[in-house]
Amino acid sequence: MTTDWYKDAVIYEVQVRAFCDSNGDGKGDLAGLTSKLDYLQALGVDTIWMLPIFPSPLRDDGYDVADYTQIHPHFGALEDFKALLEAAHARGLRVLVELVINHTSDQHPWFQASHDPQHPEHAKYRDWYVWSDTDDKYRGVRIIFLDTEPSNWSFDPVRGQYFWHRFFSHQPDLNYDHPEVQRAMLKTVQYWIDLGVDGFRVDAPPYLFEREGTSCENLPETHAYCKRLRAFVDAYAPGTFLLSEANMWPEDVIAYFGAGDEFHMNFHFPLMPRIFMALAKQDRSDIEAIMARTPELPEGCQWGTFLRCHDELTLEMVTPEDRQFMWDFYAPEPRMRLNLGIRRRLAPLLNNDRAAIEVANSILLTFIGSPVLYYGDEIGMGDNIWLHDRDGVRTPMQWNAGPNAGFSDAPAGALYLPVIDDPVYGYQQVNVAAQEADPHSLLNRMRYLLKVRRQYRAFGRGTLRLLDVQPKSVLAYTRVDADETFVVVNNLAPDAVTVALPLTEVAGRTLVDVLTDEPLPVIAAEGASLTLPRYGYRWLRLT
Repeated sequence: MTTDWYKDAVIYEVQVRAFCDSNGDGKGDLAGLTSKLDYLQALGVDTIWMLPIFPSPLRDDGYDVADYTQIHPHFGALEDFKALLEAAHARGLRVLVELVINHTSDQHPWFQASHDPQHPEHAKYRDWYVWSDTDDKYRGVRIIFLDTEPSNWSFDPVRGQYFWHRFFSHQPDLNYDHPEVQRAMLKTVQYWIDLGVDGFRVDAPPYLFEREGTSCENLPETHAYCKRLRAFVDAYAPGTFLLSEANMWPEDVIAYFGAGDEFHMNFHFPLMPRIFMALAKQDRSDIEAIMARTPELPEGCQWGTFLRCHDELTLEMVTPEDRQFMWDFYAPEPRMRLNLGIRRRLAPLLNNDRAAIEVANSILLTFIGSPVLYYGDEIGMGDNIWLHDRDGVRTPMQWNAGPNAGFSDAPAGALYLPVIDDPVYGYQQVNVAAQEADPHSLLNRMRYLLKVRRQYRAFGRGTLRLLDVQPKSVLAYTRVDADETFVVVNNLAPDAVTVALPLTEVAGRTLVDVLTDEPLPVIAAEGASLTLPRYGYRWLRLT
């Protein structure tokens, strides 16, 4: 078995509660997800990343874990999880779960014992969290949730001390200076590997340790523990995959790859908004600029890329001027904005323009890294900006035009969130069944693009070279692997364009569009030329 399978992977991010309800309680569950594995296999993805499924008060969508070893009753039981793994593996699908490594819920038994001196296990867990008599330690450390948290410290009246939390005050940080905490997290990883998971998306790793006089982020001790985690999975279950969520500039996040001995994959967060900026400006310059800042990866490592996910489209890593431009262009209504980002799905962001949606996916599937698709984007699902916070992009999957979009048999009022029901994106118009029956649908186009991508290793493993072409509204690049060379050309503009490709070094050879099997004329001494329709794209293989 190859241990670097993730380099060729296409990952599907799914909220279990949003996907399919098997028991009619209005919430998606593991059995429902299992019943839809044939759909995911037919789509052409090969890895399923599930958002948190563990017992939790659900004050932060499950990122407030109350038990690392069980399944939240909303989603089923451990037997349902085992059945999902068996069914997924039988179809060649891998499964990733969340590892919320930095903090727990304040309802976790560890914290309940730690904060209560009368608890029978207080002596064991007393120092498993970061406690202080005062709230003036680590004063220079930024507060992540400024809108809700006045401090990184909260007072616990039972213990009579302050506890440290980098996120919400109901999510106390674990104390990684305690050897037993380090061991407990490795035991958690071992537990899920023993059940059969293929990897972990590790949540918020930069914050594991605290040191006075620092930002308490990205500390050497943190990297040392990440290396320990990687060494453990490599020794215990080779091929187990670790994906890091470190929202940082590429020259900074590179540290989380180590020398190929920390995480296998990190998200390239700053690339994502620049794809949308390029489409809005009809100019590839912002993509070129961020790629100029992107270092070469150590051997065995890979970028993760995405267009949308369960959070807002973050504009944290663009200039204030570009942030305002993006808000004005993509989120003109204040309700469309959240924190430093935009809480909209892919199709509404691109005005439901099928051609624009396709070219965005063309870039995602052929640029650097392994792509992550967000559930429902393959059919062009919409959002509901009238729902609270990030819920607007977390609505039920739209399977058919029947009641509740085929998501659940529960009464409509019992659903965890209402289905989208507007004239453009409503489930009556946008659903899987209708698109499966239409050979020209977005769903069937996405299936085809994924099928073609799967045939060529260069898209996951090849080197990337940006081509300097005119006009700037064209994003063109080569992907070169040992046995394959591709030239990918994407039109970022809503108008047709003719572009000259500087391919003089391969004059006399031919480019074949692998999406149509159409050969272009033999490359001339001065290069090649082609015309692209509005938001057109070509995946050209050199023969």
